[in-house]
Amino acid sequence: MAQVQYYGTGRRKSSVARVRLVPGSGKVIVNKVDAQDYFPHETLRLVINQPLEATENVGNYDVLVNVSGGGYTGQAGAIRLGVARALLEADPDYRPTLKRAGFLTRDAREKERKKYGLKGARRAPQFSKR
Repeated sequence: MAQVQYYGTGRRKSSVARVRLVPGSGKVIVNKVDAQDYFPHETLRLVINQPLEATENVGNYDVLVNVSGGGYTGQAGAIRLGVARALLEADPDYRPTLKRAGFLTRDAREKERKKYGLKGARRAPQFSKR
């Protein structure tokens, strides 16, 4: 018999996370590595678990993630959105809880491109009178 799986995709900055929720014991695997080993900071591991804590599902699902692009913070944010979307697929009744906590909102902020004549996106060269 096929095992039930719930999918969700999360994006943040330049990171993309493909999240799969499988009924299990609560393990979090990121890119085939335990989340404890993948993320260097405890705060990032807490960010990943926020949607599960909000819906009181900690320990009910194993979270399997493929994530690419960006840095650790962007990847953690992408995983959080993916987990929230997968939980919605598992049970639509979680929507008000997740929405109120802000876990279903895609953070649209991206890096602004560098413009010609400037040293960065907005940073101008140092001004000199002479």
